[in-house]
Amino acid sequence: MIEKSKRIDIRSLSLDQIKDQLTALGEQGFRAKQIYEWIWVKSCVDFDQMSNLSKSLREKLKEHFTINAVTVKESQISSDKTIKSSFWLYDNNIIEGVLIPAPERMTACVSSQVGCSLTCKFCATGYMDRKRNLNADEIYDQVVLISKQAEENYGQPLTNIVYMGMGEPLLNYANMMKSVERITAPDGLNMAAKRITVSTAGIAKMIKKLGDDQVRFNLALSLHAANDKKRNEIMPINEQNSLKALAEALKYFYAKTKSPITFEYIVFNNFNDELEDAKELAKFCKHVPCKVNLIEYNPIALADFLNAEADKIEIFANYLKSQGIITNVRRSRGKDIDAACGQLAIKDKKEEESEA
Repeated sequence: MIEKSKRIDIRSLSLDQIKDQLTALGEQGFRAKQIYEWIWVKSCVDFDQMSNLSKSLREKLKEHFTINAVTVKESQISSDKTIKSSFWLYDNNIIEGVLIPAPERMTACVSSQVGCSLTCKFCATGYMDRKRNLNADEIYDQVVLISKQAEENYGQPLTNIVYMGMGEPLLNYANMMKSVERITAPDGLNMAAKRITVSTAGIAKMIKKLGDDQVRFNLALSLHAANDKKRNEIMPINEQNSLKALAEALKYFYAKTKSPITFEYIVFNNFNDELEDAKELAKFCKHVPCKVNLIEYNPIALADFLNAEADKIEIFANYLKSQGIITNVRRSRGKDIDAACGQLAIKDKKEEESEA
């Protein structure tokens, strides 16, 4: 038996590459399509369960290939029905994902990296080192596992996916794009691209690349401040990707895709919650067709930020609406569990290290 580290990750191969591998092993090429369907349509992570393959072929697959499946480590269910999970990866790294139920939708929030390199001051993941990018199949697995939670706990199918978990998706561009392809493909999970939103902290050249690739999914920008001084303070990425550069990139993206942008704006107490901040945001919104999600902050122990007062958020939202901007107030979910991005993974990693 070939040792596991030398076996090929079969989900890293295209259909044609699997066919070539099978032919080299003396097997019939048409079996590749059956295997491909098992791993991407049926989300099978065990060669023994591929029941329409002969036992001898299954043994060959186990000898030469591996499936680096993601598994659930721990789940927490909030009083508002949000389910936060930490996931084991094949190399013992830990990531997290969230199922967010709402009356008309079931949303999976998935991670794209182990940790993050962007050091946003309000985000728990920003206080973790970036260990590595996730492979496309690891992003795909999160969707499958969270979808299963939706079915088992609430009897509802998954309707939406947001790349808003740990990491910056545009710094893992190739794997992010491949994961979307597998999730949306007819020989994959066959979800509509318009049900997917990829959120970025703002990397101008990669936003333009999304435009060049004419993506069909939605784009969200984590803005959180509409002047450079404040945004530099909480999001160091802004020092190389100023609001002017981002505005130019978003215009380019919109010209290529005709897809409106969503601006995510966490309203922090005594930082970006004044009427003047709302006016700056409204001005920035004029660059492209867009909508704004005002988000309640879920405080973390690592940072001093607090959620803005409810009346301040209401005044803020009403001003944006008065300027003709579609504005939604997103209430914080999972306040009674480790729901802020990165919290559960950090906790699990610390527990694991203390037990070692």
